[in-house]
Amino acid sequence: MKFSHIADCHIGGWRDPKLKDLNTQAFFRALDISLKEKVDFIVIGGDLFNTALPGIDRLKDVVRKFRELKEKNVPVYLIPGSHDFSPSGKTMLDVLEEAGLCTNVVKGSVENNKLKLKFTIDEKTGAKITGMLGRRGMLERTYYEELDRASLEKEPGFKIFLFHTAITELKPKDMDRMDSAPISLLPKGFDYYAGGHVHIVEKLDMPGYRNVVYPGPLFPNNFHELEELKGGGFYIYDNGEVKRHEIAIKKVVSIRVDALHKNSEKVTEELLDKVKRDAEEDCIILIRISGVLQSGRVSDIDFKKVYDILAKKDVYFVMRNTSGLATKEFEEVKIETRSAEEIEDRLIEEHLGQRDAAGWGKEKERKMIKDLMVVLSSDKKEGEKVYEFEARIKDELNKLLEID
Repeated sequence: MKFSHIADCHIGGWRDPKLKDLNTQAFFRALDISLKEKVDFIVIGGDLFNTALPGIDRLKDVVRKFRELKEKNVPVYLIPGSHDFSPSGKTMLDVLEEAGLCTNVVKGSVENNKLKLKFTIDEKTGAKITGMLGRRGMLERTYYEELDRASLEKEPGFKIFLFHTAITELKPKDMDRMDSAPISLLPKGFDYYAGGHVHIVEKLDMPGYRNVVYPGPLFPNNFHELEELKGGGFYIYDNGEVKRHEIAIKKVVSIRVDALHKNSEKVTEELLDKVKRDAEEDCIILIRISGVLQSGRVSDIDFKKVYDILAKKDVYFVMRNTSGLATKEFEEVKIETRSAEEIEDRLIEEHLGQRDAAGWGKEKERKMIKDLMVVLSSDKKEGEKVYEFEARIKDELNKLLEID
C-alpha cells in the first residue's frame, strides 16, 4: 500500500498574485510527485482551500488537477478543515465530491446520542478511511467528545484517521495559546493518523497511536512561516515506511538587522550591505528589522535604495517586517502573532463575559462570536447579485442568533 498525505494547501490564501501562484504551484508539484511515485491514493487533512468559497480561477486549477488524478485512477480522500468549513456546513468540497473528483470521508450518523462515523473503503487497497472535520477555534471538540470510538477501534483491517485539530501532546511551546485537544479524543489502534491544521512538521508514535503525522503546509502561509520553514512538503506512506518529500518552489533568503544602539542611517547602511551580499536572482527576500533605534525615525530608513538594488538583482518577491522596530522618542507597543486567528482568539478571550445580557455563558458566547465572524467575513459568490448576497448573510445571521 502506498499513499500520499497532504494537508493545509490553502489554495488562494495569499493576497499577492505572485505568492498566490507559488502556493498553487506547490500544490501541483505535490500531486505530480505523488503520480510519479505511483501512489494508490491521496489523503488531504483539511484546508484544501483558504476559504469555503474560493475564487473561480483557483477552483478551476484544482478541478483540472483532480480530473487528471481521476483519469489515472488515483482517488483523493479528504476532510474539510477550519478554512474549508462554513457555518451552513456547505463547502466547495461538496461540489468537487458531487463531480466525482474526491471523497469527503467525514460520514456518519448519530445513534443513541453518539456520533458513529462510517469508513470509506479504498477499492484498490482495501484501506478503511474516516475522519473528523475541523472548525475554527477548536469548535469541533464537541464532536470528538460525542464520538463512538469503540466501534472505530474494533473495526479490523488497515485504518487511516484524518483529523484537522491541534493535539495537545504534540503542540510546540510557542503555540501554547492555540486551542487543542488531548490525543485520547482520537480513536486508538489506527495504522495512520493524517493530521492537519497545525503548521508543523511532526511524526510521532505514542501509546495506542502509531504514525501520528503533521506534514505542515504545502507552502508557507505568512511571513513567519516563510522564515521558519522556507518551503513546504508532505509525506508518502509506503508499506510501513513514512518518507517526507520537501517542496521548495523558490529559494527564501532571510535578511535580519538589529537596530539596537544604531541610528536610522546605520541601519540603512547595514541593510544595504546585507542585501548586496545575500540577495539572489529569482529568490524571495524577507527583511526583518527589530530593536529600538538610538536616534532617527523608522521612516528615515531608506527602503527605496534597498528596493532599487533588489530590482537590479531581479529577485522574485520582497517582504519586510518592522513590527519589532521602534524609536526611543516613541516606542510603539506591537505584538507579533502568527496568524489572524490568534489575534481573534486573544481579543475574544479578553472581552468574554463583559456583557452577558443573553445569559449564554462564556462557552456559548465564544462559539457564537466565532460563528458570527465567519458569516460576516463571507465573500460574495461568483455571479451573486448584491441583494442576494445581503439576503444570504442576513439569513445565516438569523439562523445563528435564532431569530425567526
